[in-house]
Amino acid sequence: MSGGVGVPSSSRASPEPVAAPDVVLVTHRTRAQLLRALGSLPVRDDRRIVVVDTGSEDGTVAAVRSRRPDVRVLPLANAGFGRGANAGVRACTSEFVIVANADVRFGAGADEQLAACLAGDSGLGAVGPLVRYPGGEVQASARRIPSVADALAHAVLGRIAPGNRFTRRYHALDRVASEARDVAWLSGCVMALRREAFEDLGGFDPGYFLYLEDVDLGERLRAAGWRLRFTPTATVWHDVGAATAHRRFRSLVAHARSLDRYLRGRTRSPWGGVARAGWVPALAAWVVVTWGLERVLGSARSSTGERIKAARS
Repeated sequence: MSGGVGVPSSSRASPEPVAAPDVVLVTHRTRAQLLRALGSLPVRDDRRIVVVDTGSEDGTVAAVRSRRPDVRVLPLANAGFGRGANAGVRACTSEFVIVANADVRFGAGADEQLAACLAGDSGLGAVGPLVRYPGGEVQASARRIPSVADALAHAVLGRIAPGNRFTRRYHALDRVASEARDVAWLSGCVMALRREAFEDLGGFDPGYFLYLEDVDLGERLRAAGWRLRFTPTATVWHDVGAATAHRRFRSLVAHARSLDRYLRGRTRSPWGGVARAGWVPALAAWVVVTWGLERVLGSARSSTGERIKAARS
């Protein structure tokens, strides 16, 4: 939407057939999950599937090329999710592109339903599906901007009492899962993008190695005049933490660095430097305390609150 390009004023459904969405799957050492994700996406001649492998050492590239010759594979260095996703989208040609983690499985027709939602409303820049854990429970994937009270209470109570009302509001779990609605941001585990909107903004901010690139993108889309939509008619299953559980400490550090970048970008007053002097040590303490508690308790929680296996590295 930069360079003076405006959002189309009409939000009427297009009478033309909906183009099949291209799909970008970003993977890092998740070969088994990636192959399951590809298995949920049948071969079609009218779309492109791109796998972006960010430095895996588990035979991912060879496995995909052997089992799915229809898929384009882009082997890259491990430069983070955002850079990988941006490279994948650049390799696409469809009007709509689904960007997803490798540890997802698409429900029947989910890709088409996401594209149809985008095609039906020209004011939408991104659409997200109903995301479920492998066991069927609903995952927090479509969010609002939290109040300061909810954010602070969630930070204190979220890990020790995840069912508290502040955390439920923070994760938007107080909303009915079957309710389609506009949202502030969508989980990067899977989202369908209007390629025009995504490319006009320059894609994901590559400064986020891991975590918060989806929050940042949602804010920039809305600032440019686009809307984001949650549509529960499309369902995707997400095996949370498949790429990060084996390197838990590193993922916590990456999360803290992304939080620092996010806060710096939104604290531009003369007092910003003073505030950062406070939150940087607080984030460092959060990493150490969280990692220690997870090792003692034997379980961890992802950035969206799901329990994942505790890592030992």
